[in-house]
Amino acid sequence: MPFINVKTNVSVSDDKAEGIKNELGKAITAIPGKSESWLMVGIEPDYKLWFKGSAAPAAMVEVQLYGSASSGALEKLTGSVTDMLSSSLGIASDRIYVSYMQTGDWGWNGSNF
Repeated sequence: MPFINVKTNVSVSDDKAEGIKNELGKAITAIPGKSESWLMVGIEPDYKLWFKGSAAPAAMVEVQLYGSASSGALEKLTGSVTDMLSSSLGIASDRIYVSYMQTGDWGWNGSNF
C-alpha cells in the first residue's frame, strides 16, 4: 500500500506522466513485498517550487508506506526515482528530494489493515 507523490515545477505531458507512473511501478519493487498492484501515484506538475532560492527544475517526492522498509531498500528506491526523474524530466539529481513516511496504520475499503 505505498503512495508516491511527485511535486515538480516542470510541465509534464500526459505521455510523460504515464511513463513516470510506469517507472514508479517498477521502482517500488525495491522494497520487499511492495508492487505496482497496490501502488497509488500522484503527479503535481507546474507546482510552485523553489529550491536553494531558485525556480530551476526541481522535484519533491513523497513516499508513504504501510509497514517499514530497510535503509538499503529505501536507498535503492531513492536512486531509481532520482535517475528516472533526471532522465524523463531533465531535473538535476541534486535538485530532487525524496522523503519517506512509514506507518503501521493504513485505511482502505472502509477499514484499516
